[in-house]
Amino acid sequence: MKLNLLIIFLLNINLVAIDASPLITPDYPDDLDTAASRAWWETAQLAREGKLKAKHNFPDAKVVTGRHFLDLECPRDEVVAFAIYTVHKKKLKLSAQLYPLFPNETRIVRLEVNKSGKWEQIATAEVNDLGWSALFEIENWNDRESLNYRVLHGDKAKFEGLIRKNPLGKNEIVVGSLSCNSSRDKLGRAQYVHNLKAIDPDLLFFAGDQHYDHLEHTAGWIMWGIQFKEILKDRPVITIPDDHDIGQGNFWGEGGVKAETPAGVSGGYYYHHQYIKQVERCQTAHLPDAYDSRPIAQGIGVYFTNYHLGGIDFAILEDRKFKTGPKGTIPQQGPREDHILNPNYNPKEIDVPGLKLLGQRQLDFLNSWTRDWQDIEMKAVLSQSPFSGTSHIHGRPNNRLHADLDSNGWPQTARNHALKAMRKGFVVHLSGDQHLSTLYQYGIDEHNDGPWGLSSPAIVNSIYGRYWHPLDEAAGANRDPRSALPWTGEYLDGFNNKITMHAYANPDVPSAKKSRAAGFSIVKFNKSQRTITFESWDRYVDVTKQNAKPFNGWPKVIKQIDNFNPASWGKLKEFTFDHENPVIELINETTKEILYTIRVKGHRFAPHVPLNKSFTLKSGKNKPDTIIAQHLKVTGEL
Repeated sequence: MKLNLLIIFLLNINLVAIDASPLITPDYPDDLDTAASRAWWETAQLAREGKLKAKHNFPDAKVVTGRHFLDLECPRDEVVAFAIYTVHKKKLKLSAQLYPLFPNETRIVRLEVNKSGKWEQIATAEVNDLGWSALFEIENWNDRESLNYRVLHGDKAKFEGLIRKNPLGKNEIVVGSLSCNSSRDKLGRAQYVHNLKAIDPDLLFFAGDQHYDHLEHTAGWIMWGIQFKEILKDRPVITIPDDHDIGQGNFWGEGGVKAETPAGVSGGYYYHHQYIKQVERCQTAHLPDAYDSRPIAQGIGVYFTNYHLGGIDFAILEDRKFKTGPKGTIPQQGPREDHILNPNYNPKEIDVPGLKLLGQRQLDFLNSWTRDWQDIEMKAVLSQSPFSGTSHIHGRPNNRLHADLDSNGWPQTARNHALKAMRKGFVVHLSGDQHLSTLYQYGIDEHNDGPWGLSSPAIVNSIYGRYWHPLDEAAGANRDPRSALPWTGEYLDGFNNKITMHAYANPDVPSAKKSRAAGFSIVKFNKSQRTITFESWDRYVDVTKQNAKPFNGWPKVIKQIDNFNPASWGKLKEFTFDHENPVIELINETTKEILYTIRVKGHRFAPHVPLNKSFTLKSGKNKPDTIIAQHLKVTGEL
């Protein structure tokens, strides 16, 4: 059967084989990535015949290509599905995603750029049969000019786009943030493409759950890429996988150990490590090189790193990879190890010593990264999930959880360590995962002493909506009286973490009835004003219309300094610096701990510090290498 199907296919499209190479046979189980591994063309044929529905529990899914979801056999001039790239410190990394190749097709793809109207080949790369992606890496890239590119395979297949120049001269850097692309809707994403093209963000961030097809990553990943390729092709893109991308409903990575079940509560990865590596290679190979590339257990890699664009420095975290699993590590509080239903439980009982969130390697990275301001004006953190509980109702209106251990509000001590490291650089935190768009400020020792965070809504929110709906239905303390939403202000989440809610878009919002509050977020970094603007938009709103508005509660504008400016602090005298926009750093003279590091705007700055503690102020053009003053203190009542 294999041979007959292959002969028929070759005769129909007159494919000219450039090279002959056998398929790589994966050593993971036969039920993983069936549409794209081994004799994948047989799966494609079965999908066309409608014989996979029962086995895979998929509907008759006609994706945007018009083919069944698991039919990855395509005309050979379409075999290059899409490409994504970043350029960081003059290094281009471009990942090309292909449909599966036949055994006698070449595994070489070519990268060309258009210079002065002529296409010039600048690199070749080898396609990996596990996942069908190929990576181009080019040093000394000229990021001061934009170039059209194309990825070629064979004689006819190509994918074209634009590698943009670094927008260093642009005052406002715009980021589009998206997540949770439910596979229940496998059709196109025309509304998103239209709106994002109109907004024209400088960077796209997909925070995870690019698909929900669990055991068919290649098919799901290609579906996502085809849905969004018209906005992926001509701007840098950051993609990071989350739990559903690796086949799990929830995920606590536990440093790479083997999980007991797909539920993942024991910690670790349930599916074969080679499949996990395939997922991460396809989604993250184009990111800047990892800060600390040492693999974890089972040889699984890491990708946490940072990315420079237009004077903004983005830390890319893996907030699940090292996280402790709840099973066997804490007292179980309900019928599920990861759900707490009892609002009267003691949160301290589950904050036991030694539990991890980011892990020491990522904390070391953050502490180094927040001090590095070379060519940087503002900073942000990108990760999968919020560092607090940001929802109360899960899935169904009567399904109230007091606390969800899948959120990064737990473990509490590890969460606080992460936020304390992040706030030293006055970052904002962008994430997804929750299917619910929320805008909030973290609290650690007191309310509002941590970074601001924005969670994007789900791209598709057809079945599992979440709601911010406090049990007592009362507004939080110190609520902004201008807020149009009832449940805003200062709260404690289900772990007793401090959080101030500023905006949320519940699925039952009347204006979002059609989408169930699905959509996307936009974040604007204004370098001259040192402000950040947050927006969240409904999927079906046309942003080009004159009366278009984001979800109720947005937009919201904050100052960069708001990300670490507790109300209990005082201000030192104003200092004048010799050079414009200096980097300044405050150091606690007793503990030697760095309080914060920031590039200020202009020549003057009055540092803010905790009361009754002594500090040293350092400054410099690109790094704080000169002591400006010592024994600085603001006295007063705490």
